[in-house]
Amino acid sequence: MRIKQISVFVENKTGRLCEVINALAKANIDILALSMADTTDFGVLRMIVDDPDRAKEVLRAAGMIVKSNHVLSILVDDQPGALADLLDKLSCGGISVEYMYASLVRKQDKAMMLLRVDNTDLAEQLLG
Repeated sequence: MRIKQISVFVENKTGRLCEVINALAKANIDILALSMADTTDFGVLRMIVDDPDRAKEVLRAAGMIVKSNHVLSILVDDQPGALADLLDKLSCGGISVEYMYASLVRKQDKAMMLLRVDNTDLAEQLLG
């Protein structure tokens, strides 16, 4: 299933990440999953939140650069080999995974994986 992800560009300075998280907390926006990747000068904080449109507004009002896009949210069994099976299906279908991360949310002995792929429509068909 496609879900909206927000990406925040965070300067590599002490306290900047804290500002992002605090802004969301003050707005009572719940973070369901997150991933942080860095470069020399800035990091990219990718998040799944319970209200992505409002989160975008709150963070932009705080002077932050925010983008949104869609990622796939896929529940996989919480057991060895489940992620390998998922990735095998995508690979055999010619789908390239650009990045992925897992959710802090667990449902029914399954883990929620979040994937950005090069062909979302085809990936959804392959994973049915």
